[in-house]
Amino acid sequence: MPALPPSPWKEFLQALDAQLTETCVLSCFGGFAVTLAYGISRTTQDIDVLDVAPHKMAGELLNLAGKGSPLAIKHQIYIDIVGIANPPYEYESRLQPLYEGAFEHLVIRVMDPYDVALTKLKRDSDKDFQDILALAEMVPFDLNLFERRYITELRDNTTGTPEANDSVFYRWKQSILEHRAAKR
Repeated sequence: MPALPPSPWKEFLQALDAQLTETCVLSCFGGFAVTLAYGISRTTQDIDVLDVAPHKMAGELLNLAGKGSPLAIKHQIYIDIVGIANPPYEYESRLQPLYEGAFEHLVIRVMDPYDVALTKLKRDSDKDFQDILALAEMVPFDLNLFERRYITELRDNTTGTPEANDSVFYRWKQSILEHRAAKR
């Protein structure tokens, strides 16, 4: 039997799956991904979705399980299709299944941890920064791979100037190094 997420995610996703009539693939990142796929301890009330396939299912998905929907009200969690995000260029090739085979219509895929981190780079919120530190410790991050992926897949393929993006990335990288040093 396939693994199922813990409550209340299990009940929410099972109820959503029961209402779908065709396969719906969700590419996820954010708090849902870092807690359920990577074991970071933090709370979240939504599933951040970067992409829905087929795309025509996005509206139905939001009607069924988006913020304010009956499912969201009942389970106190919801689907959030993120309109603006800056993932690494090749992130789709690294999506990993989560709860594979657990649902009839719903297919959940999560970004790998480096792609989750890099997708959060542009927003640079304090919560995102804490997620990155926790991911970098839990995985643990290979900082050479992290930097290589940033340079080759994100630096010149996102909004803002490369110099501004560099400033955030290298501040994050330095903080990861300092966090590691403090743990020794």
